[in-house]
Amino acid sequence: MSLRRREFIAGLGSAAAWPLAARAQQRAMQVVGWLSGRNSETDAHVLPAFRRGLNRQGYVEGRNVTIEYRWSDTQFDRLPALAADLVRRQVAVLVVAGAGNSYQAIFAATTTIPIVSAAGFSGIARRPGGNVTGVYAVFVDLGGKRIGLLHDLLPRATTIAALALPSSRDGTDVQEAARVLGLQIKFFIAGTDSELDAALASLAQMRPDALMLNGGALFFTRADKIVATAKDLAIPAMYFDASSPWPAAL
Repeated sequence: MSLRRREFIAGLGSAAAWPLAARAQQRAMQVVGWLSGRNSETDAHVLPAFRRGLNRQGYVEGRNVTIEYRWSDTQFDRLPALAADLVRRQVAVLVVAGAGNSYQAIFAATTTIPIVSAAGFSGIARRPGGNVTGVYAVFVDLGGKRIGLLHDLLPRATTIAALALPSSRDGTDVQEAARVLGLQIKFFIAGTDSELDAALASLAQMRPDALMLNGGALFFTRADKIVATAKDLAIPAMYFDASSPWPAAL
């Protein structure tokens, strides 16, 4: 089962404190780099938990640790340059959240500064070691299970719309699960704001029985728009996270 977002981010705060303790003798004020593909508004929902994780290890922002924030607002091609900027800043640890397909390029920015990845990169699970650690978001591999759960909750639903990023890897599992259950599923792929707007407009024409979302920074930062559309169309929706800014699933 996946952890709630706040608990997960709090754990990242604790993980980020490990290399800080190791380098405590080197600097009076430690610096943590927070690199996110989202924006400051949406990260405001998760950063308090991250700070609490640091606090539990004795690090308080503004007192004995500084956090340098960098946001790309879903412009993922900017992330490698922002990572390089934090490396030049000589942060003690780099925390990466919501990076889309840019993880490999970000990790290439340094082989010495510890990197804590806030999920999304399966290479951590396949090739542990080096200067990268973190938690792999297993929900990206559970598309078939989510379709099954959706069917259990809405047994009369026959048509499902799935909103996914171009990088989504669970399409095959979802389609196979839908076939076994006798469901019709339509994928709407959106990697930009214009594609998301087009996908949401298509929902009004399709009028599916339910909507399922994959994870991703774009969807997280545009949560209000997605939730409002599902509400206006009276479409039950299964989100990838039950914490703010998302409502409870369904």
